[in-house]
Amino acid sequence: MLAMKIIGLLTISLLLLYSSCRKDSFITSGDARVTITSDTLKYDTLFVTMGSTYRSFKVINENNQKLRLSSLKLFGGAGSVYKMNVDGVSGTQFNNIEIEPNDSVYVFAQVNVNPSAANLPFILRDSIEITYNGKRKVVQLEAWGQNAHFYRDKVITANETWNNDLPYVILGSLLVNTNQTLTINKGCRIYVHADAPIVVDGSLVVNGLKDTVDRVYFAGDRLDEPYKNYPASWPGIFFRTTAKDNVLNYAVVKNAYQALALQNLQTGGNPKLILNECIIDNAYDAGIISLNSSIRARNSLISNCGRNLYLVQGGNYQFTHCTVVTYASSFINHKDPVLTVSNFGNNTALALDASFRNCIFWGENGLVKDEVVVIKNGATTFNVNFDYNLWKVENTPTNITSNNIIANQSPLFDSINTSKNYYSFRLQTGSPAINKGGNFGVTSDLDGKPRPVGAAPDLGSYEKQ
Repeated sequence: MLAMKIIGLLTISLLLLYSSCRKDSFITSGDARVTITSDTLKYDTLFVTMGSTYRSFKVINENNQKLRLSSLKLFGGAGSVYKMNVDGVSGTQFNNIEIEPNDSVYVFAQVNVNPSAANLPFILRDSIEITYNGKRKVVQLEAWGQNAHFYRDKVITANETWNNDLPYVILGSLLVNTNQTLTINKGCRIYVHADAPIVVDGSLVVNGLKDTVDRVYFAGDRLDEPYKNYPASWPGIFFRTTAKDNVLNYAVVKNAYQALALQNLQTGGNPKLILNECIIDNAYDAGIISLNSSIRARNSLISNCGRNLYLVQGGNYQFTHCTVVTYASSFINHKDPVLTVSNFGNNTALALDASFRNCIFWGENGLVKDEVVVIKNGATTFNVNFDYNLWKVENTPTNITSNNIIANQSPLFDSINTSKNYYSFRLQTGSPAINKGGNFGVTSDLDGKPRPVGAAPDLGSYEKQ
């Protein structure tokens, strides 16, 4: 009996000793259970004066053994606008941090921002790297560097006007409710986050003017290199079924996934969208995609998009003095025509009326042989007219009417440099597009410069001065 008691006591002692040893040892497996309570720290504070804001996360060791973090590092180092504090100790890098079993360490990140600093980007980014047992995790840091109007999941529930006092930053989404109007006046800059669509169920009216500073710009909110030139930086502007009376004057829409997307005709016969002197540039999927909708565009440039104009499932369209062009680059792989027009989609053929006057349709460096494609299906109304255009095609579109077409002659754009991402789609001296247009009552161009009265204007959105 005594022997049994002694054996029992020894067994308990060994178990206690084993348990103690396990708690004192370190887990080295890559499968160690570690929780990091946030993958991004966002600082949405509006920095009117010197801003100083804390955010934090925890690194939790969920194992019955100690965990050693090989390193915990602020990537920007001493030059970062962020400061890091780990369990009360400040620094930019910590090595060999021990976390007890089922315990954690707190990591605090502070950002200090002076919004009056010159050339400060809108978004200040850095990251904290955590390494352990051969694993690497990163927590992103994201703060706003300038004073602006910040709207998260903004809904326009009554008529509203934006003026150019501060930039506008859209987070989450922007929705214009049915029967409401958002008016954006000259000079406004709208910067949109990567996951934030602009959705219009009511009306969007943009009142830009011809001078560069007075145009209204829509772009992604990454303004730092190299991201500021990336297509698909934000979703785009979507005009849904109930949207009506949308007018964009001197608007620039850049770097979206689908810059402008429309669905369904507006009741009453007026165009759902009017574009006057607009630039749609560097959209990854489509510059303008329209499903059985209606657009009237004048002096507009739709450039360097995956699909510049994709007008399908019928609709009503009028494009006058527009330049529709794509050069393949490291951003855009030019594999789709710059213009596709069709009365068909979703297994349905609908009425189509489209006219293209004094336009240029061109593409280079890609895989496209026919930059203008017109597709007819079924016996619905189908009127597609091209008057006074320059285009690049090997196979002339059928089912159309056309007059005064210049085919496969380079328009001789002013300056193209794809490696430097520089494009000027104005016309060189000697361009075949000069003085070859019809007189359709357009008296100025995309720059606000005059077009001739009583004489033949140039094709495209720019008039050679």
